[in-house]
Amino acid sequence: MFIKQLYTNCLSEAAYYLESEGVAAVIDPIRDTHVYTLLAAERGASIRYIFETHFHADFISGHLDLARETGAPIIFGPGTETSYPVTVARDGDQFSIGKLSLEVIHTPGHTLESTCYLLRDEHGQPYCIFTGDTLFVGDVGRPDLSSGNLSSGELAGLLFDSLQARIKTLPDHVIVYPAHGPGSSCGKSIGPETESTIGKEKETNYALRAADRDEFIKAVTTGLAAPPSYFPVNAQINKQGYDPLINILERGLRKISAQKLHELKQEQDITIVDTRPASVFVNGFVPESIFLGLEGRYAEWGGMLLPYDQDLVLIAEAGREEESITRLARVGFEKFTGILDGGFEAWQKAGLPIDMLINVEADELIMDLPHDENLVVLDVRKESEFEEGHVDGAENLPLEQLKDPGNLAMIQDNDNIYIHCAGGYRSVIASSLLKRQGIHNIRNVEGGWKAIKELM
Repeated sequence: MFIKQLYTNCLSEAAYYLESEGVAAVIDPIRDTHVYTLLAAERGASIRYIFETHFHADFISGHLDLARETGAPIIFGPGTETSYPVTVARDGDQFSIGKLSLEVIHTPGHTLESTCYLLRDEHGQPYCIFTGDTLFVGDVGRPDLSSGNLSSGELAGLLFDSLQARIKTLPDHVIVYPAHGPGSSCGKSIGPETESTIGKEKETNYALRAADRDEFIKAVTTGLAAPPSYFPVNAQINKQGYDPLINILERGLRKISAQKLHELKQEQDITIVDTRPASVFVNGFVPESIFLGLEGRYAEWGGMLLPYDQDLVLIAEAGREEESITRLARVGFEKFTGILDGGFEAWQKAGLPIDMLINVEADELIMDLPHDENLVVLDVRKESEFEEGHVDGAENLPLEQLKDPGNLAMIQDNDNIYIHCAGGYRSVIASSLLKRQGIHNIRNVEGGWKAIKELM
């Protein structure tokens, strides 16, 4: 028996490769599938099955590309309807993987088609369960993403039944392998680990400790933040199908000269995305470009802030062009026009206009606060972060809301805007969005709230 969790940090997503006797299966693959085919090749195995726990909302699954590459069937749970060929398994069906077997356990609640897969060892004994978004470490899947005609409360009721009848009844030693870890928006308070056991979860998971259905429904539906805006887009793409990643890379890697990009900016609506580090971006960038550095939760912020219906041109560090495209493709972006040939350096050498961002340290903000009547502190952290502590009088406008120009109406022409987040990544994104809207009297506070509160 060989099981490997393949974790993608920037999406907090876990896919799984399992193998016995040269027969392999992959559960919940991401879109760039070479990691699975390379692993199988290295181990001399053949990928025979691709299992999906549900229609993912936070990333584009690699099931279609992996099926094209391997010929393996795509397996979904009961009630699944897609626009492409799949095998819809029945509850209780078992699939042989060498000496192992994988049992289908339908667990509606997070979504109606949500399904877990129980792996039995060569003796037929339960060994581990791949829970998708049904059960996380310390949490359960949110019931408000894909309800059809059901309310979140009704879906939560189904989730309660699934957990009580199908999950809590498993032996305590069974390993829990969820589809997500900390940082994912698919749960409310996912724990810091990426695996657990049934026994541990029964002891520590608030949702499994609920006394009855009503208490459970209240617990899992109370305090849910709004899901990221791109979740419905991704869920629909996963249901309908998508263009192969190789085609997207072919388009995205087309080289565009600095002069051609300058002309495109004048002629049509395009979105320029700069993926260089924040420390480099602030010192010079193409006017109206949006900063999305690869060092942060790049794909998630792309999904929340970039338009899906507009052509994208990327500016990247040398050698990171393909990564910049692939990670956006993971959340459903396919309309790539190309990449700036030679990067920002080529733009500079062409003598074209550039923009810059003023960075200031936290102590400068603290010194200016009492003396500048036009000073506005714009805090772009989440509301929950803001409530835990903030600069007195600061305006809280979470980063995702900045994509709507209407939310910037509170900013006056004579305002001196100091922007900060928790540590500095989100505030540079926010600054680039404001500059794109023609607001330039901006200072980015380096170190964010972490640096500010040390001086207060």
